Amino acid sequence: MNMNAKKNILIIDDEEQIRSVLRLTLEKVGYKVLEAPDGGKGIKVCRLNPVHLVLTDIFMPNKEGIETIIELKRDFPEVKIFAMSGGGSVGPETFLKISSQLGVLQTFTKPIDRKALIRAIEDHLK
Repeated sequence: MNMNAKKNILIIDDEEQIRSVLRLTLEKVGYKVLEAPDGGKGIKVCRLNPVHLVLTDIFMPNKEGIETIIELKRDFPEVKIFAMSGGGSVGPETFLKISSQLGVLQTFTKPIDRKALIRAIEDHLK
């Protein structure tokens, strides 16, 4: 039996193409994937579903990543959080460093190395 089958992963990203590539990647190895286009909707998904890990973008409209991470840590302390970023004016490293200080377990710059992502998820969801 696939050990990943009972694990729910939420992908929060405003770019639908990124969400679908990541969803297909993670579903292929047996995870159940939920999606949200921004942090506000992502928080709602967490309230309605058991989520084991959240992979959130940093730069999004409505509710961006840092704010989302703070809220997730407060309301769902047991959920593991990964952050990803393609940049912004400052460059992704600055915001990914901030997210790490907020308790994010792993950070990725886009485009994401999918093998590294799967390895990191498997390490944290053992």
